[in-house]
Formats: sequence, C-alpha cells, structure tokens
Amino acid sequence: MKKMKIAAAQVAPIYLNKKKTVEKACKLISEAAKKGAKLIVFPEAFISGYPDWVWLISNSNGKVLTPLYVELVNNSISVPDDSTIKLCKAASKAKIFVTIGINEINSEGSKSSLYNSILYISEKGKILGVHRKLIPTGGERLVWAQGSGDSLVSFNTSIGKIGGLICWENLMPLPRQTMYNSGVQIYVAPTWDKSDKWISSMQHIAREGGMFVVSCCQAIKMKDIPQKYSFKKFYPEGREWINTGNSCIINPNGDIIAGPFAQKQGLIYADIDLDEIISAKRMFDSAGHYSRQDVFDFKIK
Repeated sequence: MKKMKIAAAQVAPIYLNKKKTVEKACKLISEAAKKGAKLIVFPEAFISGYPDWVWLISNSNGKVLTPLYVELVNNSISVPDDSTIKLCKAASKAKIFVTIGINEINSEGSKSSLYNSILYISEKGKILGVHRKLIPTGGERLVWAQGSGDSLVSFNTSIGKIGGLICWENLMPLPRQTMYNSGVQIYVAPTWDKSDKWISSMQHIAREGGMFVVSCCQAIKMKDIPQKYSFKKFYPEGREWINTGNSCIINPNGDIIAGPFAQKQGLIYADIDLDEIISAKRMFDSAGHYSRQDVFDFKIK
C-alpha cells in the first residue's frame, strides 16, 4: 500500500482516568477507520494525561505533588495489561494501525516508576513494540525515568515503515538519525509543544529525513481538568486553554498538508503517497547518498 489516509487525534484525555480515556481512544480508533484512515496517531501521554503540574509547582511541595504522582501511576499502563488488550481489540476490529502516547509503568521492576512512551499496535491488534522517551525535558524529569537505546524502534508494516520520537527528543540529532537509518516512512511525533518553532522543527525533520511526519498534540482546556486537582490554581487567572494543540501532518518536502489546527479538538486527516518519499530523496537522502559512511561511523550502544 502506497496511497492511504492517516489521522492525528488532537484531543484531550479524560484526565487521570485510565478507564474512560481508553474508552475514548477506542471510539476515536473506530471513527478514524470509518473515515478510511489506515493509521491513527495520538498525542504524548494521552493515557491518562500530561503531568503539566511539573511546570507549575516546586518539587519541594510534596503535599501537592505526591498525591498527584500516586494518582498518575494508578492511571498509567503496563505493557501488556487490560488497557492494552482493549486498545488492541479496537485496532483489530477497525483494521487500523495505532500509535498512542502513554504513561508507562516500569512493570519489569518496581511498578512505581514511569516512562513517557509510545505504544505501537498493528491493524491485527498485536502490540508491535514500545518506545520510551530517552530524555524527559526539564521538570518532566521529576515524573518520568529515562528510556534506553534499545527502545529506538521502528516497524515494517503493510502501510510502510513506522517509527518516531517524543516531543523534544525530536530535537536530538542522533536519535533522529537512528530513525532515518532504519528507513522510517511515517514518522510520528507525539508532543506537548504547540509553538510555531516546534512546527518549523517538524517541517525541517520531514525534509531532513524525507518522511511523512505526524505531529500530534493534545488540545486541552482548563475545564478538562477536574476541579478536585488543586494544581489548577497555579495557572494564570482567566486562562481557558492549557494547550491549544497545533497538530499537523507534513510531507517529505517539508510542506504542511493538514493543519496546524489550534483551539480545536478532533481528528485531522491527510492523504499520503509513499512514492513522494522516493521523489524527495532523489536530491537529498540523509540515510543514503548523503550519509557518507566512509567518513562517519554511526552506532547505538
């Protein structure tokens, strides 16, 4: 399959409610498939919410932060678990590939630490794999652990090779080159960054890697955060949007072909043709004739 429709879900989770957020994700998976999409991309930390309090509250304020962290862990995902089973069933029923941002429990260890991860699911409802964000940014380091190099993964599928990076690790040249070298064709970039500079970076990455890039961000309002969470009082008075979204889909020449949409929740669609990748790489192929392997020795530890 070379020509297809893909989707980005610029939506808000049911905040810190894993069960209802998974239900919402399953409905959106079905909706995207009914519209003809072969892939749906969800935002960073969609299940079950981005811990935006890390930018608002000092780490010394344990009275506020500790209950939030406990609730975040209790509404996070182990891979696999009951939540992933539901997501896989939804993907299989709809016959659509799914990439979804999750707060992932370190189920191989204490089950009390978290990773910021991308979960990849096939159109047959099988878990393809997980990527764990290598470096949480700034205050995120107080919530998420560092991922390891062996989670720099990509997957050969019936709709092309899929892989990606999370938020600001997209600004790291070497992880990007890892994705380019693996031959990624559809590059997912779940994020919390809504800025114009971020969009410019996504356009550069699409052109640099000669890939389709799906930048997907939550669009979430203050009212989407339940009143019981006291960290809401740390936002400026009168604020309506916590994050405005600005999701988009970009072609291998760096052109935006869908979005960016701001202050709107919903699904964003684009029709893509994988032959555009070959066309773009005729002049510049960062993992091919521009890689200069006789000069550079690239490896992952």
